[in-house]
Amino acid sequence: MCGTVAVIGHGGTVRCIPEKPEFGDGQLAEKVVWEALRGSLPEDCVLAHSVQVRDGRAEHEIDLLVLWPGVGMAAIEVKGGKVGVESGQWYQSDRAGRHTIKSPVAQSQGSQHAFKTWLESRVGSKLSSRFAYLVSFPYTDVPRDWEMAGCPRSLILDQTDMKSPADLIRHAIEHEGYGATTLAPAFLARILPHLSGDLIARSDDSVDPQEAEDAQDHLTERQAVLLQATRSLTRVKFTGGAGSGKTWLALEKARLLCKQGKRVGLFCYNKGLGQYLQQQVSGWRQAQPVFTGEFHEYVRGLGVPDGFEPHYFEEEMPRLLKELAAGMDAHDRLDAVVVDEAQDFAPLWWEALLACTADPDGGEVYAFMDDRQDVYRRWGGAAAPGGHPTADLVPIHIDENLRNTRKIAETFRSFAGEHFTPRGGTGLPVRRVQCLTEDALSAADDCIEALMDEGWANNQIALLTTNSRHPAHLEHVDAGTIAEYWLDFHANSGVFYGHVLGFKGLERSVVVLCVNGFKDLERAAEQLYVGLSRARSLLVVVGDGALLEEAGGRELKMALSKAQAWEPPPA
Repeated sequence: MCGTVAVIGHGGTVRCIPEKPEFGDGQLAEKVVWEALRGSLPEDCVLAHSVQVRDGRAEHEIDLLVLWPGVGMAAIEVKGGKVGVESGQWYQSDRAGRHTIKSPVAQSQGSQHAFKTWLESRVGSKLSSRFAYLVSFPYTDVPRDWEMAGCPRSLILDQTDMKSPADLIRHAIEHEGYGATTLAPAFLARILPHLSGDLIARSDDSVDPQEAEDAQDHLTERQAVLLQATRSLTRVKFTGGAGSGKTWLALEKARLLCKQGKRVGLFCYNKGLGQYLQQQVSGWRQAQPVFTGEFHEYVRGLGVPDGFEPHYFEEEMPRLLKELAAGMDAHDRLDAVVVDEAQDFAPLWWEALLACTADPDGGEVYAFMDDRQDVYRRWGGAAAPGGHPTADLVPIHIDENLRNTRKIAETFRSFAGEHFTPRGGTGLPVRRVQCLTEDALSAADDCIEALMDEGWANNQIALLTTNSRHPAHLEHVDAGTIAEYWLDFHANSGVFYGHVLGFKGLERSVVVLCVNGFKDLERAAEQLYVGLSRARSLLVVVGDGALLEEAGGRELKMALSKAQAWEPPPA
């Protein structure tokens, strides 16, 4: 089970375990009753789903468990379809037809008894709180005057009772429940740790993040439903916040297009991300894109001369590409364009790139982007007289954060937009190292050594700067070995030292964000957004709190105030 969390219902704030249960195809009835209870129970109640208990060798499950301080407890067995009983035999009519079932009343009573026995063994005392067992038939009408031996009508919640079941549950607990006392709030507090089964707090000192990150990967792969749902759309802009799985989706979309026999170009802007995309497509057994990597490498490969000045790359190179595209042979043109981190592409680049397609005005275009990470300020740049070349793309919003733990995601929530929804596990506390800006690099190096002393592997860690490069990074720049530098990163050969601007779309288990100043304070918020969102399991923020507040605002200050203050020993 996950830990408790506040969920707003019509009746108040109900603590739910887990936060959002995943109801399977055969659990629609449980979902309906869950929503009815969540909306009608008072704010101090606890509502738990699918509570598994063992009594000796027997296994039991309470579909829904209500813990009501000042009242008592209720175990509820839920049955969908039309439920009836004839001559003592219960039956259920659903999509599978009419079939006999075990007595739901006996099931509820048995699971209640097993939970009571289990709980008493955990808390070390007899349970005296009132405890009722009930059954719920959300698609069956049960007459008010119905009853059978061992099951008065007051223990049944039928279809009409779903409008406001809280009062009926309270009545059942108070008049039909075993026990002599109400459920004391202090006793409820003793129950919750056993019920939610939290392990995170006890494992902080020696964490293996692999299981949590595997779960993140699994959640990301489930995003493929977005591609299926939009398969008839040929010009789409997938917009999502950090950690929403856009790079995975971009790769998957490119793979599906290649599988259809189309000539696909898979593009990005940063070299590190380009190498990552190339590494991923190299393992595809079927067709691969005709080009994968940086936009400018594609342009050079077509014969456009290289350049050195920013103005050349921003304006002259795309102009030359557009001229070249006018005479391009049909068999060299692209059928579909997929762009990851599309906000990094300037309008002139889009115009030139689309000119290289078989249908520049209506061909297949799939842009995966986060316009809040427009660190280069290109997406909103000057467009052609007809408007931005991607203005007709259908927007699809991806609101869920899947690649970060919740504690990490909360640090950059203020940058990610109002619809941002963290879905990862709770995770480790974010760590905060306070220091002067000029001391940030040395303090970040101390963090690396301390993290490895804790047991983190060196290739799980990345140190990212916001201003000047780390000396280890600068060595590669000065030596002209940036290509090898990125190959080392993708090979997971050791600690990675980089800059936030070059790490977009990439991630590591642990990120030490070294806030050593900003060249342009107006772009600082976007850089912080990128840097804070690159860690999957543990984030360490190193720098001056005053600078962080100036760059990231009061919301970031409040988020980091919840971080764990850390003073790693000097290396």
